[in-house]
Amino acid sequence: MTNPIIKITVRDFGTMTAELYPEKAPKTVANFVKLIEEGFFEGLIFHRIIKGFMIQGGGYTESMEDKDCDSIRGEFKANGFMQNDLKHTRGVLSMARTSDPDSASSQFFVMHQDAPHLDAQYAGFGKLTDGFDVLDAIASVKTGSLGWYMQDVPKDPVVIEKMEVISK
Repeated sequence: MTNPIIKITVRDFGTMTAELYPEKAPKTVANFVKLIEEGFFEGLIFHRIIKGFMIQGGGYTESMEDKDCDSIRGEFKANGFMQNDLKHTRGVLSMARTSDPDSASSQFFVMHQDAPHLDAQYAGFGKLTDGFDVLDAIASVKTGSLGWYMQDVPKDPVVIEKMEVISK
């Protein structure tokens, strides 16, 4: 069985390709693939960007309206899921969550640089194979605050035009 390969097309930036690892996080990968196939991510944005750390998206529209879906179990060691040993190195895809370890849904992040403090605390589930130049360009956009509660928001929306599974 081969690992799923996905492509993320970002308006005005280009494409990133990633391999997903169901052996590390099976429910996370299955949920992510299902959302991609349903077109869930199209038109959503990368709403939190911190150069030298990560870019996060998958939960908000360009007009900053929340787009929700069901939560899944957090597949990472600190949550009792011992088979996920994926390190949060440059290019790794991982699931965002609240302080509730089982609150991951659609929001994900792509590591811009290594962040070992996230290892075993978040469900890493894939890694970029191509498009690191796109990752770097997105990580370099100007950001600011949106109200009192959202920091590191791009001044100009960074829009996911399309996500697709190119092989399973």
